[in-house]
Amino acid sequence: MLASHVLGASWYLLSIDRYTSCWKSQCRKENSPVKCLLTYLDCDTFNYGEHKAWASGTSVFKNCDPDNDIEFKYGIFENAVKKNVVSSNFIEKYLYCLWWGLQQLSSYGQNLSTSTFIGETSFAVLISILGLVLFAHLIGNMQTYLQSLTVRLEEWRLKRRDTEEWMKHRQLPEDLRKRVRRFVQYKWLATRGVNEESILRGLPADLRHDIQRHLCLDLVRRVPFFSQMDDQLLDAICERLVSSLSTEGTYIVREGDPVTEMLFVIRGKLESSTTNGGRTGFFNSIMLKPGDFCGEELLSWALHPKSSLNLPSSTRTVKALNEVEAFVLRAEDLKFVANQFRRLHSKRLQHTFRYHSHHWRTWAACFIQAAWRRHKKRMVENNLTMSESFALNEREATEPEEEDGAHFSDRSNPSQAKLNLGVTILASRFAANTRRGAQKIKDVEMPKLPKPEEPDFSSDVD
Repeated sequence: MLASHVLGASWYLLSIDRYTSCWKSQCRKENSPVKCLLTYLDCDTFNYGEHKAWASGTSVFKNCDPDNDIEFKYGIFENAVKKNVVSSNFIEKYLYCLWWGLQQLSSYGQNLSTSTFIGETSFAVLISILGLVLFAHLIGNMQTYLQSLTVRLEEWRLKRRDTEEWMKHRQLPEDLRKRVRRFVQYKWLATRGVNEESILRGLPADLRHDIQRHLCLDLVRRVPFFSQMDDQLLDAICERLVSSLSTEGTYIVREGDPVTEMLFVIRGKLESSTTNGGRTGFFNSIMLKPGDFCGEELLSWALHPKSSLNLPSSTRTVKALNEVEAFVLRAEDLKFVANQFRRLHSKRLQHTFRYHSHHWRTWAACFIQAAWRRHKKRMVENNLTMSESFALNEREATEPEEEDGAHFSDRSNPSQAKLNLGVTILASRFAANTRRGAQKIKDVEMPKLPKPEEPDFSSDVD
């Protein structure tokens, strides 16, 4: 397209030059009725008397009109004069010249009908050579692209075939085979067979740093926990992040297993659930979306001043709900970054970590539920105490009346005695039921979820 643009513009300029050459040759031949001078062809001299007299009787323009039978041969520039390309508006002449250049390059100038003019013939030869060179260049680029694509496809086919043979040899069940095929397919669609880590390892450190910053910095800043950090710390994190792909149904980590990495979700959704170590009656499940992270137990371990070599156990089970793309920060890399965390004197990081940590959120929810149940228990106990006091007062009030009424039983009202007896029975039943309800509440307690370990965001004493 660029060559067609240049070629069309050159053809337009040469057409104008060829048109003016015809005027000049005819002007030199014309001697009557007024001798033609080359200055008459200049529009600035049109107001002179001799110019007007010559313009009214000249035959120069008629002899240069290609629609007439003339001696002058325009050759490949004839269409520009016949179709008034030189006198049309800009858009029309631009598009027509671009189309002319593209047509001649694609056909190598085979449909050009040239005259014997040397400049015109040379221009036609240049068109043919340029068309051949560009076509050869295009074919070479397409061949190179197809070969590279074919090589990668062939490598992928060989790898897939080797994987199938290995699964068949190991007699893997069909569900595991489907999961392996789905992961290989997803990895090919995401990377096209390119190993990013091997490419980055072969680059200089400074260039690798700039590339990692370009690829990861904006994505890392989308994680709320990292948005509070300075650029120097973010650069240290970006240098150690590794891309990770997971297919639907893949378990990132299971509850109780060692946590080996922190995962920051870039694309996709994951389910994070916990049973508090397998306790009966306890289950908590949340959804991890882009911007969330999991494996915060590893951060608490890494920020501890005297952390052991044993990795912490996971308190949650994380499962991919669809295809997930994420960045992973491994334990040894996180330990290096954690040393820089202790140099920060910011409480904001501590609050941000608590707010976005799902482990802390679960503990807070259980803490609030336990406090609410204790409050309900105290309310029931208070109601029980008030009921027992009410029943005791009723008994004390009815006993003297019964003793006095024994002497006058025949004279007293029997309906009043029955009413007092009914109130006493109802109060006793209410107290017994309330006591049984309190006993049930004591038996059913809220499962206690241990408080998460808090990372040490403070600096070292020394």
